[in-house]
Amino acid sequence: MSAFVKRIDKNHLLTVGLEGFYGPKNPKRLSVNPEQWASTLGSDFIRNSKIPNIDFASVHVYPDHWFQDQEFEDKLNFVSKWLLSHIEDGDSELKKPVMFTEYGLSTENKDFQPSKRDRFYKTILDIIYKSARQNWSGAGSLVWQFVAEGMEESHDSFAVVPWKDPSTFRLTVEQSCRLARIQGLNQQKVDLNNLCSLAKCSEKTCLQSK
Repeated sequence: MSAFVKRIDKNHLLTVGLEGFYGPKNPKRLSVNPEQWASTLGSDFIRNSKIPNIDFASVHVYPDHWFQDQEFEDKLNFVSKWLLSHIEDGDSELKKPVMFTEYGLSTENKDFQPSKRDRFYKTILDIIYKSARQNWSGAGSLVWQFVAEGMEESHDSFAVVPWKDPSTFRLTVEQSCRLARIQGLNQQKVDLNNLCSLAKCSEKTCLQSK
């Protein structure tokens, strides 16, 4: 299928929307999976991502979906191991960038707190930033999901409403700015100047600017 898509359009990057689970052909990585069931789903991160026409590897981070009764601190430890393992795969095995294309923490958790979500986000964003600084394969991440104005009542339990969750939103702004600085993007002065200034504002000011 990837060869067919590339034959139609060679100008856009192509990936597979994988969770990132390791299959039985990667026995050394099975312990990184959230639980044993993850290797039985027919998805194999290494095998699927190695296909030549796949330009970058895709990984998701949803510990709320993957664990039934895990404490928050254990989830953070898992997330760190999960990201670092896939970044290492990108460098040594795949020789491709790795994008963490979805991550989120559910507000339906009985012990959910915005501060915990911020710690969860920061764990992911800091690892990505370190990878970028070291020129490793961890290429970026995408939040699931920011909700536009007027859709507050229709979001799923992973959605973030920026003007209601300014501390969480600010983490992603700061990440965009520091990654742009690593790249030395000249356009940052034009396109990101106002956005980056938001990262420096107080929570009250950010809300007022909205």
